[in-house]
Amino acid sequence: MIPAALKTAIEPYHRQEDQHYSTPSAVDRETVDLEQIVTMVLVKDTLGRTQVIFPADCLFDIHTLSKQMGRELEPLKHEDVAKLLSSYNVAAIPAIPDITGLPAMVDSRVFAMPFDDIYLDAGDRNTLIKIDKGLFLATLNNTQQGAFTIPLATIPSNQCHQDEDAQCINQAVEKFTTRRIKQRIEDTLELPPLPKSAQAIIKLRADGEAGCDELSSIVEKDPSLSAQVVSWAASSLYNAPGKIKSVHDAIIRVLGFDLVMNLSIGLSLGASLKAPIDTAQNRPAYWHEALWTALSTTALIAKIEAPYRPNFGMAYLSGLLHNIGYLALAHIFPPHFKLICLYMDANPHVDPSVIEHHLLGITSEQVGSQLMTVWGLPAEVITAMRHQKNGRYQGANAEYAKLLTLSKYVLAKRGIIPMPTYTPVAEICAFFNINEAIALEAGDLLFEKKDDVDNMVKQLDDA
Repeated sequence: MIPAALKTAIEPYHRQEDQHYSTPSAVDRETVDLEQIVTMVLVKDTLGRTQVIFPADCLFDIHTLSKQMGRELEPLKHEDVAKLLSSYNVAAIPAIPDITGLPAMVDSRVFAMPFDDIYLDAGDRNTLIKIDKGLFLATLNNTQQGAFTIPLATIPSNQCHQDEDAQCINQAVEKFTTRRIKQRIEDTLELPPLPKSAQAIIKLRADGEAGCDELSSIVEKDPSLSAQVVSWAASSLYNAPGKIKSVHDAIIRVLGFDLVMNLSIGLSLGASLKAPIDTAQNRPAYWHEALWTALSTTALIAKIEAPYRPNFGMAYLSGLLHNIGYLALAHIFPPHFKLICLYMDANPHVDPSVIEHHLLGITSEQVGSQLMTVWGLPAEVITAMRHQKNGRYQGANAEYAKLLTLSKYVLAKRGIIPMPTYTPVAEICAFFNINEAIALEAGDLLFEKKDDVDNMVKQLDDA
């Protein structure tokens, strides 16, 4: 469906004499290459608001544009964008300047796009608007032009092999400090020590004869962790009969040994790195993304037959910890984390790992997997975290990385988290001997419990 505001904005250009522009139409986003899409970001400073229009296969360098315009630009806040969307009765503003009437700055790469048709955001996750390039360029006649983007193809999201991650992190730290780094990786990163409760549970994992008594004894020594496990078991998500009175009760009657062990590790490690106060607007809150992803992995596992099914506990723990690298990045590079968030807000169409690598030379996935290595987490979790954005990874424990990739795609289709830049859905589903419809059905079943999950997320945010 074409937004009414767009129809109104392009009508004067469409009716110009001697022009034969085709009528705009709605198309499926998944059928369009990124290089044919033009996107728009709203920025502001003390002088007012500006529309910034550029190709979607590029990174918007907001600092370069600020220098060119002699201004101090920052992306418009979500609440201000929401007011604009409401006033124009659209879900997203297509890259047509006349829709808002705000001054516009257009990147020069837009005019060089070698296509007869251009595609614009239509306002939902699955649809784009196809528009004749001549008609689109006609709407840009009264705009300013500049060169302020970087092609994404020139920004590798990850140049390091997994075995070289520690070296890459050291190099990045050296880049942003005045002293040479000579200590081991633990000292270099100045990360908090592994929480005692997590240390004890990881040690317990290696004990094949350990049982519920030993696990509950460890968890109960940490009052905060103990309260979270009990409240978890009492959640309406699990519909446990009767009242849950203790950690031992939660293990025996509701959650089970394996789930409580992995849940406790995830909660302990997540709590050891505090979420930054100032974060990117488009970045989901830490526990929101962590918990939904963990539950999504288990929902998918329920649909995968035994010969192809990853271990439930390892999958759950991978999901619960998959985004801890983002917290670690804020911990290691506090002066520069704000810059990363600024670029994320200015480039909601770009995968965060590309921005992180462009600005720091490393990604949160590298930092997170290295942290897990230092803390002695299982290889399955380390691999899943490191390769969660590489759906075609084929190394050891690839099933956990692929499961994370598919889980995030399923959540994105339901609007729980932003859509990943690229997911080889058909390939991953074939790997697990399922199809996309089955994967999405798993997500639908989980989404039916949205209120229960959101309540659990709130408990973690308040802890």
